[in-house]
Amino acid sequence: MTMGKRILFTGGSGKAGRYVIPYLLNQGHRVLNVDLTPLDHAGVDNLIADITDSGQMFNALTAYAGFDDLETGKGAPKFDAVVHFAAVPRILINPDNETFRVNTIGTYNVIEAAVKLGIKKIVIASSETTYGICFSDGQTDPHYLPLDEDYDIDPMDSYGCSKKVNEVTARSFARRSGADIYALRIGNVIEPHEYETLFPRFFAAPETRRRNAFCYIDARDLGQITDLCLQKDGLGFQVFNAGNDTNGMNIPTQDLIDRFFPGVPVKGELGENEALFSNRKIREVLGFKENHDWQNYVKG
Repeated sequence: MTMGKRILFTGGSGKAGRYVIPYLLNQGHRVLNVDLTPLDHAGVDNLIADITDSGQMFNALTAYAGFDDLETGKGAPKFDAVVHFAAVPRILINPDNETFRVNTIGTYNVIEAAVKLGIKKIVIASSETTYGICFSDGQTDPHYLPLDEDYDIDPMDSYGCSKKVNEVTARSFARRSGADIYALRIGNVIEPHEYETLFPRFFAAPETRRRNAFCYIDARDLGQITDLCLQKDGLGFQVFNAGNDTNGMNIPTQDLIDRFFPGVPVKGELGENEALFSNRKIREVLGFKENHDWQNYVKG
């Protein structure tokens, strides 16, 4: 285990964050969760703050994490890293302009504050929706398969567009500051209990998963990916698909392509069940080894 870091984590009370933070705690990190709703989990410090307020983000990043920080008499210790997951999580929750505003301005504020305060490691949540299939108007074919980090992402919706803008923002700040800023294009997050509740429905109606390119990421494996990003230094700006090794479907990969993506070009050779949302980069660059394949939890 590496030395634990002091991490400011935004959005830790959300679907992904409430699994990623416990993973980080188990790796020995200290976490301050910045969210509009506190996370009730042992060992987590919480600060209620709004990412769309730049002043609150500068304040949060110079704050004490807990009462124990008062004991040294040397002021609030500096954070080693920022993990930024806070966002409106999809379209059709808020009006489109509000989704775009919160996600883009919030991300700008978090990254700007971190960079100007000298923090050299930032991990942000991007999204598989940036590939422009998930929330497209009508059925969209990808330019090619598998979906990888070299793809010319072209979303048409407010959420996917906001995440694309956030990647551009991150790249600009990385270039300006020399900080490592890694953007995770997070797949469809699956909580442990959802294998039993969701996957049988997926298998019964595979066409409903086409918009996700049949991808999924176990929330606990996302914790591992986030921790690997915190450990890996010196890469500058990077984009990583955060997905599991295989498709979240009980149909072989070639059959999925033939049935749901006929005529779409395929780059290279794919394994029998290899994910169409490629995670090769996190395996090769970060050393990711999944612990939670869906087949461990779904019977039949």
